[in-house]
Amino acid sequence: MSGRIPREFIDELLVRVDIVDLIDSHVPLKKTGNNFVARCPFHTEKTPSFSVNRKKQFFYCFGCGASGNAISFLMDFSHLDFVEAVEDLAGFAGIEVPRESIEHQPAQKKEGLNSLYTLMEQVAAFYADQLRTSTEGKKAVEYLKNRGVSSDCASDFMLGYAPDEWQALATRFDQKLLLEAGLLVSKEGGQFYDRFRGRIMFPIRDKRARIIGFGGRVLDNSLPKYLNSPETPLFHKGKEVYGLYELLKKDTKPKKILIVEGYMDVIALAQFGIHYAVAALGTAASQAHLDLLFRFSSELVFCFDGDKAGREAAWRAMESAFSTLKDGRQIRIMLLPQNHDPDSLMRKEGIDGFTDRIQAAETLSEYFFGHFSNELNLSEMEGRAQLVNKAKPYMEKLPESVFKEMMFTRLKELSGWTGLDVLENKATLASKQSPKQYSRTSGKRPQDNSRLSSARVAIALLVQNPRLAELLEQREIDWCGLEFPGAELFKNILRMIADKNPANTAVLLECYRDTAEEKSIKALALLDSQVSDDKIEAVFCDSLDRLLTQARETALTKLLNKGKTEGLDAQEKELLRKMLTVKILVLNNRNL
Repeated sequence: MSGRIPREFIDELLVRVDIVDLIDSHVPLKKTGNNFVARCPFHTEKTPSFSVNRKKQFFYCFGCGASGNAISFLMDFSHLDFVEAVEDLAGFAGIEVPRESIEHQPAQKKEGLNSLYTLMEQVAAFYADQLRTSTEGKKAVEYLKNRGVSSDCASDFMLGYAPDEWQALATRFDQKLLLEAGLLVSKEGGQFYDRFRGRIMFPIRDKRARIIGFGGRVLDNSLPKYLNSPETPLFHKGKEVYGLYELLKKDTKPKKILIVEGYMDVIALAQFGIHYAVAALGTAASQAHLDLLFRFSSELVFCFDGDKAGREAAWRAMESAFSTLKDGRQIRIMLLPQNHDPDSLMRKEGIDGFTDRIQAAETLSEYFFGHFSNELNLSEMEGRAQLVNKAKPYMEKLPESVFKEMMFTRLKELSGWTGLDVLENKATLASKQSPKQYSRTSGKRPQDNSRLSSARVAIALLVQNPRLAELLEQREIDWCGLEFPGAELFKNILRMIADKNPANTAVLLECYRDTAEEKSIKALALLDSQVSDDKIEAVFCDSLDRLLTQARETALTKLLNKGKTEGLDAQEKELLRKMLTVKILVLNNRNL
């Protein structure tokens, strides 16, 4: 459905839905103190380490680190993208999702999309029936049998047959819907004909089991051998993969996902018991494809034929692969022997031999640097210079991570260029605020609040109670010249609260989704300062006072020292005057 979801609606939805009720409907929770706990749905464990806090509207697993608000839970638990998660959350609350109309792009009504989904189901059923009952379909059945595809496997993937007729669909279904679904092709003069004719049909299902498109294969060597649905309101080949629904039906949390080149590769592997293969839809694997698959598994294995075309396809995948490799993700490259595809190699070596090859597949780093080592003469200065020039653009696409740092270290080793700066691993406020190790024996997270700085306490309480920002507005604090650990984040949060006016922590978290500060905000939301509700304002004000006093003293000392050594400009002198005035007022108040 076209049009953006209004931000105000998302904020209202997060306030309306109780995260405890939502998660309890998926994972039974048990109340323990102020929190609700369960065994984590995102990793295997024996002792509950998954905690949900009703006041903060926030969940966190001390075992695997999964965390977030209600939308984040649905995205992780049900493998949904953001929009799908908002729609599911609205469904849970029993309300419709409004849309903002986009200029020059009229919003398509939900009923129209539902009609298309219904049509696709009906067409898939028609194709399946043609495979089973028609005379032409028997030829397709023979072809599938010769490829070793069983009737059960054909049923699992809803295989069918498109009759070799020009208007098999046009005479049975609504022509307007068929055109919109990409199943009819219009000719000059207003005539139509079926896009798919005389082909084995492969319905393409999204992860919600809805048919969004089709692929078709001829029974002989005529061209084009494969034909896919065009771009439609339902189908975007750059964002979907074939076989994902069938994979998730067998295993919702696969250890790895194998990316192969075609429909028949997926089906042949499934026939032999490898149910974790998917295929890109007539296009190279894109970043959107990989981001989609990484939502279900942390390890992806590219499987390409060993011929020249396969090697070129493997290298084309590098650009997308490098853009998606965050910490915790892994990509491997598996090139098959010459003159073999997954089906033929499986028949030759069996499932054990094939899975051994998957296990032995090269890591992305091995394949990447091996490619250049084979292509360039690294014993010569010119070859090493080319290595840097060719490898660096790919590596700069890597997200900031330990892996990126190590890749640049390896490049420096191979090239011998001392001018190549190794990227430093930047320490963030979030890393300093990461939760202490969860104790599986006691079931509690140890606290050491005596070491919590005034800054951490003040910022954490602000994140957990956005209403506290009103107290700072009343004080009219002059932040000019004040420096302390986390100062920029503190001011950033204040600006966000002033701009968005979040009702609770969950809404504030949503404001920071996919930002550089998101990890820090989550860590602060989790931090337990062990402050009772009736003392939150007092503790916040006390921490803030100590924080501002320390910051002013540091800034004042810095200015005084600079005045003695270098001298101050007019702006710095005015700042010094203000700080001395504030200090005198504070001292006078203490003496009263």
